[in-house]
Amino acid sequence: MTRPDPRKTAALSAALSGAVDLGAIKARADAARQRAAAPPPGASAAPGAGSGAPSQWVVDVTEATFQPVVERSLEIPVVVELTASWSPEAGQLSPVLERLAEAGGGSWLLARVDLDASPRIGQLFGVQSVPTVVAVAGGQPIDAFAGPLPEAEIAQWIDRLLDALRDRLPGIAAAEANRGGAPAPEPEDPRFAAAEAAFEEGDFAAAEAAYEAVLSAEPGNAEAKAALAQVRFTARVESLDPNVVATADANPDDLDAQLAAADVQIVSQEVEQAFKRLVDTVRRVFGDDRDKVRNHLIALFELFPADDPDVAKARRNLASALY
Repeated sequence: MTRPDPRKTAALSAALSGAVDLGAIKARADAARQRAAAPPPGASAAPGAGSGAPSQWVVDVTEATFQPVVERSLEIPVVVELTASWSPEAGQLSPVLERLAEAGGGSWLLARVDLDASPRIGQLFGVQSVPTVVAVAGGQPIDAFAGPLPEAEIAQWIDRLLDALRDRLPGIAAAEANRGGAPAPEPEDPRFAAAEAAFEEGDFAAAEAAYEAVLSAEPGNAEAKAALAQVRFTARVESLDPNVVATADANPDDLDAQLAAADVQIVSQEVEQAFKRLVDTVRRVFGDDRDKVRNHLIALFELFPADDPDVAKARRNLASALY
């Protein structure tokens, strides 16, 4: 089974989890799973940007109708498009997402939010630019991107979501079977299944031990290495105080505050700033302190794809700081 990119999930989930009140949703989970595939109650089918054609799988939602849409994510992924009429980039992205939603045939739902009309939804998701796209599954945000991307790249992003969630959200396989597009399931690796179950239950020590066991047997297993980095980061940031950034700024010589502040900035999606903070700290310290900061920064790199531009830039700056 292909799983969600563990290098992105930790930071995003920590940043956005709890943004929507899901208590009532969880209580109605069993009933929600049995609903027929249809547009969520309270959200009207809406035309996509530039098409003028109503769509079963593209809905416009407001603050009043957003809860049922999140509830729908218990069955299929919901891709929330946070947009605004004044943004030309949003105008480019909307028709691409609509085409892909139609092609998906109900395996996922596109929920479009006009931030001018529903600003609180944008605030809940911590939106910093328009357009922003957030994938929600099982009532929780799991991945996101900002700005328009090439259609092929967005299609690959959606395929990865479906692959990762197919065995957890029953509506995906049902929709694919209806259109004859369900791929053959891949066998589940029990070692990863146990680790993922522990992670979802919040037993980070057990999850860490499970991934370490995989790496002990297969040192080159990239998936286990990335998942282990996610587990360690998530366990670490759960207890952090968001105010530590201000503390670190006021006390540049407090090494532990600098490390914690960088973690908080990663959670807040201030990736470039987090990397710069630690590179600047490397320049100021020496000996064991320098090794401590360097190792912390390298561990943060593992949360992201190797070709991430912020990671590439930070690696160059780190090399310059060290040598």
